[in-house]
Amino acid sequence: MASVLPSGGDAVTVNGVDGASPPAVKQSRAPITEAEMHAEFAHHDGAVARLNNGSFGCCPATVLAARARWQRLFLAQPDAFYFHHLKPGLARSRAALAAVVGAGDASEISLIDNVTTAAAIIMQHVAWSFVEGDFARGDVVLMFLYTYNAVKNSIHAYVARAGATVVEVPLPFPLASADAIVAEFRAALAVAKDGGRRRVRLAVIDHITSMPTVLIPVKELVAICREEGVDKVFVDAAHSLGQVPVDVRDIGADFYASNLHKWFFCPSAVAFMHTRKNDTVATKLHHPVVSSEYGNGLPMESAWIGVRDYSAQLVVPDVIDFVNRFDGGVEGIRTRNHDKVVEMGTMLADAWGTFLGTPPELCGSMVMVGLPGCLGIESEDDTVNLRTMLRKRFKVEVPLYYNSRTAEVPPEIVKDSNGDPVTGYVRISHQVYNVREEYDALRDAVAKLVADGFSCAKLRPSDEQETPACMTSIDELSASPARGS
Repeated sequence: MASVLPSGGDAVTVNGVDGASPPAVKQSRAPITEAEMHAEFAHHDGAVARLNNGSFGCCPATVLAARARWQRLFLAQPDAFYFHHLKPGLARSRAALAAVVGAGDASEISLIDNVTTAAAIIMQHVAWSFVEGDFARGDVVLMFLYTYNAVKNSIHAYVARAGATVVEVPLPFPLASADAIVAEFRAALAVAKDGGRRRVRLAVIDHITSMPTVLIPVKELVAICREEGVDKVFVDAAHSLGQVPVDVRDIGADFYASNLHKWFFCPSAVAFMHTRKNDTVATKLHHPVVSSEYGNGLPMESAWIGVRDYSAQLVVPDVIDFVNRFDGGVEGIRTRNHDKVVEMGTMLADAWGTFLGTPPELCGSMVMVGLPGCLGIESEDDTVNLRTMLRKRFKVEVPLYYNSRTAEVPPEIVKDSNGDPVTGYVRISHQVYNVREEYDALRDAVAKLVADGFSCAKLRPSDEQETPACMTSIDELSASPARGS
């Protein structure tokens, strides 16, 4: 009989059924070495300065191997996998996560694909509440201006169609302190309540906004919602787990969801959603993909949405083993990442004569750094074109942001050292695999563009051209030798 060894239990005989849990190929518990670190991420493209962990995350080789063992177990005997190994494996992952994020127990944790799925679950419920008459037409859903676009779309697709009024909190940027966030939130909440004539049914609060990236004082804002009679609070924490401390009971939101594939080393795609088990609304939440587990509670509904690859959700215990090999575990990782990203962001700002978009206490493992104003960033299209040039010509991967809004902030975080307005920013990340040379590559790429007199106007289509001339220009301008060649 053939045996397959996925993560998390004892050996499994796949040609017979014994009901045993699948085993782990035990990872070393010794502190990780520099050589082992390099091996864990050797599958990354070494020619690219990878400064965008925030978008897609990373997954170490040992976790990828554990995922492959689960996949082979399914392929070897799908029926045994479904009847004897899938639910116990998911239960172990949920229990492990409950301990990591401070949940009451595993019954409060659902495993889903991503925070976009969590938003759909919640907005679906809110929409039903309007349709079934629990909420009145015109009742409010509150969200940030910089709420992630997919979550915004979910709000409009579900609840605005059902009759909700959507009110946005105009988060200022750049920021000098968290006080401005709190003030804007209180002001928007007052507008939403309209002197008591409207009910705020749901507040959507980002724990860390994506672009621009800002660490939000989420616990304080949740407390304000309680004081002001907001029905429910959903914390969109897509970037949070692995980047900042997470204690869901201490934060106190009704719904809290975070991706695990961004900053917690899981493969794509897996996230968790927390709901309080003593909250009656938990029984009314349903996965938008309706399958055979419908009505058995969100954790069970999410555990089976049809035949698909569940391996990303099954390797959570392996990920925890991996992070525990680092000094201080996940706490040590995020502290070092924060310190490094602030150090690298400050280095870039000093080199370019600009500034950080937030003070260090308002960032986790990502930070916004102003770009020299002479680059002439005047639109989101400019940021796309410039980012493409950095990728193609300089082998640097980093997201760019165009700031079209003017905040009331000190003048030292408005203009660069040459007196030019700063309208463009890079969002740099730091994860355990990053090295100083990658940030140097970004520094030098921007310095060369400035020295060459480059402006984003050179990448814009000319009036007489109907084809996307900007892409042709990028290819032409990218013809210089790549970094390291």
